[in-house]
Amino acid sequence: MTDAALTDTAVAVRQPKQPRQKPKVKRSRIGLHTFLALSTLLWVSPILWSIFTAMRPYSETSQYGFVSWPKHFNFDNFKAAWTQAQFPHYFWNSIIVAVPAIVLILLFSSAIAFVVSRLSFRWNVPLLVFFMAANLLPEQIILQPLYRLYLDIPLPTWLSDSGLMYDSYLGLILINVAFQTGFCTFVLSNYMKTIPKSLTEAARVDGAGVARQYFKIILPLTRPALAALATLEFTFIYNNFLWALILINNGSKRPITAALNNLQGEFFTNNNLLAAGALMTAIPTVLVFAALQRHFVNGLTLGSNKG
Repeated sequence: MTDAALTDTAVAVRQPKQPRQKPKVKRSRIGLHTFLALSTLLWVSPILWSIFTAMRPYSETSQYGFVSWPKHFNFDNFKAAWTQAQFPHYFWNSIIVAVPAIVLILLFSSAIAFVVSRLSFRWNVPLLVFFMAANLLPEQIILQPLYRLYLDIPLPTWLSDSGLMYDSYLGLILINVAFQTGFCTFVLSNYMKTIPKSLTEAARVDGAGVARQYFKIILPLTRPALAALATLEFTFIYNNFLWALILINNGSKRPITAALNNLQGEFFTNNNLLAAGALMTAIPTVLVFAALQRHFVNGLTLGSNKG
């Protein structure tokens, strides 16, 4: 190697490395984050406004208006709503209806989904369409015939004080099961189709019957999907007010959504008190979602990476 080549090599070695330039942020990415931030703010703005209203006394908003700078913040509206609306009693009514309904919905829908997705027979697709038809029927269409039907169905007194399906917890549970089973069947059947059939075939070779395949193999594998559906169904049933309004005559049996009516007067409504009651009504759904958040997200993303 010549002296000139050695000199060039030494200079190259001694030359400091140029700092690595940071990649430029694309304008499209900035626009995306801006859009997501504005959408999030728009989505939570009603909740923030409800908290802002519930924390202010009615005398202040009536004098200065709701769109005014607050002078006092307290929890008096929450305390008053808790006692006046009898929230503990109506919370318990909602649990009596929601929990058995969710258990029955998931049990029936998973069994039907197992049949239409794992067993081969000529009526599996029509059977799935039949259960999905309930989701295509608006609830308001059957209000009158369902009301008359509930008045004609007798029940023992230990199930209904009136001796009828009408004005009973069982009536609310069954109508929710009837309307929500189709949706859950559709979701679970699509998920069960992603489970390899070799699992049930191997179990069948070992002598496992249909019931054992369902309870021991398929049902445990669908746990994330069941948790996601349990979260959704609890929200649907807990927030439902239409069925309780039509099918329950005794006000003490109605769910938590009916408790908000106790905060409204015939000629006067305290919107600050009503906002506090609405926020407390939403607490159980938030707690259920927080408890099942990991399963809920996993259930929504299952099968997204499958070909």
